[in-house]
Amino acid sequence: MVMHTQHQYDVLVIGSGAAGLTLALRLPAHTRIAVLAKGPVQEGSTFYAQGGISAVMDSRDSIESHIEDTMRAGAGLCDPEAVRFTVERGPEAVQWLIELGVPFTRKDKRSRDFHLTREGGHRHRRIIHAADATGKAVETSLIGEARRRDNIDLFEQHIAVDLITDERLGGRQHRCLGAYVLDRGKGRVEVFRARFVTLATGGASKVYLYTSNPDTSTGDGIAMAWRAGCRVANMEFNQFHPTCLYHPQAKSFLVTEAVRGEGGKLLLPDGKPFMQRFDSRAELAPRDIVARAIDHEMKRLGIDHVLLDISHKPAAFIREHFPTVYQRCLELGIDITREPIPVVPAAHYTCGGVRTDLHGRSDVEGLYVIGEAACTGLHGANRMASNSLLECLVFATSAAGDISARLEQVAMPPELPEWDESQVTDSDEEVVVSHNWEELRRFMWDYVGIVRTDKRLQRARRRVELLELEIQEYYGNFRVTNDLLELRNLVQVAELIIRSAQMRKESRGLHYTLDYPEPDDSRPPSDTVLVPQRNEDGSQHVAVDKVEQLSVVDLKPS
Repeated sequence: MVMHTQHQYDVLVIGSGAAGLTLALRLPAHTRIAVLAKGPVQEGSTFYAQGGISAVMDSRDSIESHIEDTMRAGAGLCDPEAVRFTVERGPEAVQWLIELGVPFTRKDKRSRDFHLTREGGHRHRRIIHAADATGKAVETSLIGEARRRDNIDLFEQHIAVDLITDERLGGRQHRCLGAYVLDRGKGRVEVFRARFVTLATGGASKVYLYTSNPDTSTGDGIAMAWRAGCRVANMEFNQFHPTCLYHPQAKSFLVTEAVRGEGGKLLLPDGKPFMQRFDSRAELAPRDIVARAIDHEMKRLGIDHVLLDISHKPAAFIREHFPTVYQRCLELGIDITREPIPVVPAAHYTCGGVRTDLHGRSDVEGLYVIGEAACTGLHGANRMASNSLLECLVFATSAAGDISARLEQVAMPPELPEWDESQVTDSDEEVVVSHNWEELRRFMWDYVGIVRTDKRLQRARRRVELLELEIQEYYGNFRVTNDLLELRNLVQVAELIIRSAQMRKESRGLHYTLDYPEPDDSRPPSDTVLVPQRNEDGSQHVAVDKVEQLSVVDLKPS
């Protein structure tokens, strides 16, 4: 077996979006840090986030109001402590970005005050933004600062294969020691070892056929943490953004919620508004309500999209506030200053994830999970608009502080076993990966999408179990590739989503089932928690812990 020099760092950060880069920048300057990016360093969900960051920045707003709005949107499942922790730290997190040089939009060219917009679920204007390309502005600033730091090494085109724990090596501390990482350029798996490892890999919306997210949202961190022994929670809550551009040439282009926040109206093809029939807040209702309303009308009328109209606003206002949306639509022959935008819902955000505390710590010692891959308790059953970048900033800062305080107490792991490729060959059946990828995303969209039933979930469960068997056999016999790793992770996350959805016998927030169309108010709302455990023969099973309810179901070997 060929030996390679092992990479050695104080902190290994897997993921290069707002959460990962904020953590790296918030750590002390003497900390040696590696940041891994699956592709180009900026290619992640943060870069494509349009709306903004919610934080109390106006004297007419208040911390209590932001907390109440978040709790209301979360449909009874938000952790009050996590919500307060996040909201109270929001202004400082935004101020840090301002000092970093992020060009947030001002009220006008001569004003020192920032323009704040309003989005669904918010009672006040509290969304600070950089026009309609906030994520791009934030990510560009974070990357620029990271490149200036001598203690941060950015590894592009590197995808993590799996975490390395002492348990896998025969130890009993259940500590994370590093990760196996595929260098896509060299085509080989390398070892990264570190005192602390942080997963900041984003969500899993690519498990669905239609998504607003880039190709990187394949649930890698959630799947790796699960295989390493971490609990995951609330995976049934998948947020579908109500308004993605419907056009054959517009792959995954999101139309920011701020369009509705600034007065955009949802219309049927005949020009009639319909949101007032579903919620008194109409277009400003939370995303789950708006997405279900659109889905209902599309199925009722047999149409493939609805319309979002902002053309009643002055053209200059539209071009100034929504330059990205305006330009992209114009490229496709749609002038949004004169005509409505065709839109459909698409998978957008994974509200569940790896269970963590307020410092981002997971069940595995030395392993932190931050950003969309984590389940902190902030979002509950439905994430409120623009709370996602806020969560990234706040929990990255909190995790950085916790790691800093413990850094000198933890020794560098010893040399770790190299990746063993002695028993595998190059695949001559890549078509298997592409076919399974398409099948997975299609049945997840059809059976585990915006509206669910017990029968649909049963169908999905049968199909995902068959896919798991095929992919596990394939993974064991052939050299790993980027596509294979992502498919393996997506199938694992799909199973966790399906199992969680089957456990929730009610409709709540983003989980809506025709078999149980109302919330179960007979007892307090509870989280769905999946707990990985290993049997003596090495196979794995899941204890499904739903607060007062505990059952055990079998799971095939990982």
